[in-house]
Amino acid sequence: MAVTHVTIWHNPRCSKSRQTLALLQDRGCDITERRYLDDAPTEAEIRDALALLDLPALKLMRTKEPEFKARGLTKDSDDATLVAAMAATPKLIERPVVFANGKAALGRPPEAVLDLL
Repeated sequence: MAVTHVTIWHNPRCSKSRQTLALLQDRGCDITERRYLDDAPTEAEIRDALALLDLPALKLMRTKEPEFKARGLTKDSDDATLVAAMAATPKLIERPVVFANGKAALGRPPEAVLDLL
């Protein structure tokens, strides 16, 4: 079986992110770990991720984070506004996001990423 290369937007303080990373490690994946809080994705990278996930921007947002309200965002904010907010405040990005084989999946639950392999 070929080793699959995956990239994970990872937050080591998040239990779902840690569980997803462990699941990928257990499957023998070659993993690039991007700690997105320290290495924030650009707006273009977020738009690309949304396209691969086939999700509107709101579905990749952590709407319960205080920064969501503090930035004046609402569930009715347009995608461009939400993408800009995620790029400026990466804490607002739902995690983890895993990329492999030209596809992406949100690791909620962690097993959701197994379809990429």
